[in-house]
Amino acid sequence: MKNPKRVVCYIKENLNEVKHTTLNPEGPGVVRIHMVPPKYDGPEPEGSVVILNGQDIIPINVSWAVLLSMLIDAINEYHGRPISEEDTKKIVESTVISARSVYRFIPKAIIKKDIFRIMNTFKQIAYGEKPDEEIGYINIGEYAENMRAPHRMDLMVSAMTKDGKWHCNQNCVHCYAAGQAQAEEEELSTQQWKEIIDKCRKACIPQVTFTGGEPTMREDLIELIDHASWFVTRLNTNGIKLTEEYCRQLFDASLDSVQITFYSHDRDIHNSLVGAQMYYQTLAGIKNALAAGLNLSINTPLCTKNRDYVKTLEFLHELGVTYVTCSGLITTGNAATSESESLQLTNEEIRDILKEAVDYAYANGMEISFTSPGWIDAEFFEENGLSTPTCGACLSNMAITPGGRAVPCQSWLEGADLGNFLEEDWEKIWYSGKCENRRYYSAMMTGQCPLRKEKGGSYEK
Repeated sequence: MKNPKRVVCYIKENLNEVKHTTLNPEGPGVVRIHMVPPKYDGPEPEGSVVILNGQDIIPINVSWAVLLSMLIDAINEYHGRPISEEDTKKIVESTVISARSVYRFIPKAIIKKDIFRIMNTFKQIAYGEKPDEEIGYINIGEYAENMRAPHRMDLMVSAMTKDGKWHCNQNCVHCYAAGQAQAEEEELSTQQWKEIIDKCRKACIPQVTFTGGEPTMREDLIELIDHASWFVTRLNTNGIKLTEEYCRQLFDASLDSVQITFYSHDRDIHNSLVGAQMYYQTLAGIKNALAAGLNLSINTPLCTKNRDYVKTLEFLHELGVTYVTCSGLITTGNAATSESESLQLTNEEIRDILKEAVDYAYANGMEISFTSPGWIDAEFFEENGLSTPTCGACLSNMAITPGGRAVPCQSWLEGADLGNFLEEDWEKIWYSGKCENRRYYSAMMTGQCPLRKEKGGSYEK
């Protein structure tokens, strides 16, 4: 059924970019809403998708998209100050008035009811509750042809070398960026990274992750995160520089989450894998992030040296860590060297370690995920209540190198240059043959990483 002309006009004028708002901005229980419009190349508008907290992808129909757009506009009138109960009433009334200008024959009571349905549904999903409404969660592969940009851009703000010297406070055995030319480019200036962040917003990208190298090596990192407050913002770090004051600044800059790489509860194992005596500094960073109220997750790349992963989970649980991820090795950069490859686990070993870890995590109220596609069959993830990891290169995520080059993902830096993000039009990059071919492969949801190399074998490209 065709939409009324007023609906089509509203969408053309108001739904041509991502719309964003935050509910309960002081937390806990923050709900970050990004409504991403689809490509509009036909006579009738399509529905949009909503991304909650950079995680859940929910399709909504045209009427909900229009109503949510108006609700976001009304909420954002109160940006920068707490919203009282009286303010909430005014927001709802303002949204009803706006909606009536488009849907003239819909009673106010029904519009108001739909507004509360929307707000309640998104809160339930964000809090991990079963929503009252029937929600058709979408497979990103199915939605790929409607996308104008990935849902996440990884900003590699820190290079691996600077002025000809090593530029990281660790020297990890499994570092994916070390040895890759694009990770050693001359770093962009503060202003250039701000321009990239602004361009990401114009391209309808709702989430950015600050990574590297080690992003905290940049003195302007807090300033860049603050500049990106419109996005869902994440930080990947080794945690060494996360002092109490630094964590407070991250919190004040509205950082949504921080992921710290922690190899093992055992000091000697951790230090041997990071190539530096930094165990206690990283441990202090974990404690400071928790104390500051930052949304923290701990990532552990698994190998033969730290196969006793459950002991590390027990240690983290005692610290108060709730969210953990683990992975196999991405055989690129340093992780493609013989030293790193010799420490790689087999598929069967990964499966056994993960099964034990999942049992412990669920028994102790921790949330766990495995992030490396292609290591374990999908049935295992279904049986154990885990999401099946798939390659999202040029689909759900992309990356920008320290010198401003667009690449399929933050691990794939060699032979995958898609163009200069600052100098070229975004559409030229997104619709280039290289990018479209990679996106088609990712949309197939095969669960295979093109950089994956079997132990003692060859790449699966």
